[in-house]
Amino acid sequence: MKLTYQPFELLLRHTFTIAKFSRTSTPVMLLKVEHGGQTGYGEASMVPYMGESYESADAFLKKADAAQFKYPFDFEAIIAYLDSIAPGNPAIKAGIDIALHDLDGKLQQKPCWQISGSDPAKMPLTSFTIGIDTREVIVRKVKENPDCKIIKVKLGRDSDKELIRTIRSVTDLPLFVDANQGWTDLEQSLDMCHWLHEQGVLLIEQPMLKTDPDSNAWLTERSPIPLIGDESVQRLPDVEKAKDIYHGINIKLMKSAGMYEAHQMILKARELDLKVMIGCMSETSCATLAAAALAPQCDWADLDGPFLTSNNPYQLPEFVEGKWVLNNEPGLGLKNN
Repeated sequence: MKLTYQPFELLLRHTFTIAKFSRTSTPVMLLKVEHGGQTGYGEASMVPYMGESYESADAFLKKADAAQFKYPFDFEAIIAYLDSIAPGNPAIKAGIDIALHDLDGKLQQKPCWQISGSDPAKMPLTSFTIGIDTREVIVRKVKENPDCKIIKVKLGRDSDKELIRTIRSVTDLPLFVDANQGWTDLEQSLDMCHWLHEQGVLLIEQPMLKTDPDSNAWLTERSPIPLIGDESVQRLPDVEKAKDIYHGINIKLMKSAGMYEAHQMILKARELDLKVMIGCMSETSCATLAAAALAPQCDWADLDGPFLTSNNPYQLPEFVEGKWVLNNEPGLGLKNN
């Protein structure tokens, strides 16, 4: 088993602004795992607020012993091994996990979605994200929409209503909203939930601080729109904690340490009668296809990473009528440029 990797700066089409920060690119580590004449591809998208970097990824990978990844893969044991190397570091762990899943599919000559038990016919629509910006740029971003049938809007500042009105001036598509912990006043937040409901908003991600479960639970109990835990739900143990605080959870492979644990989180959420959204960071086609393999088991998808970047090193997967199309290629179905 041979593991190799290289740093890659993933450039964003526009400056990406949310409630608490802005950025123009994302540090990514691209991975390959080779075994049995096949190569599996993985990706770690290390958005700065999560605390990972090229340096932390390189240090982690130098400690990882590829001999531990014995085929046939025991993904539960592999994640336990990766967690034993160092706590945290979910993105680089995801990169390894994704590469091994791609390799596993190729060795079995089966697509990852089939191995995971997904039905491509149940693929949900994916949304197209609009970051916080000026009116002129927001209008331009909406018009760049690559045929997505849902718009996702970043909120969390005093200009929230103005931003929604701007979007509504150019499109009547249904909306997802992500406040990124930016709301603070409970009564104002509840009023905003009702107002957003009138504007055609389908869900709201992480309205209040992840460290304030009581306020989030209070709002969830009263909101006419489903509230989804995002920053508060990282890995499997967090799913049970989300019960009675949110209507659902947002799973991201870069938070969950990859496909294996993301799938376990989906199964646990279903046990607890929680809705499930599968989302992304700014990612290439590699991590997008990994998440898309699980997306048919979820209620909503926000897998727009390749649409928001300008130097995707892989081909764009097939996208039809607002949905990613899962192909029958073994593994992820990733194609190099």
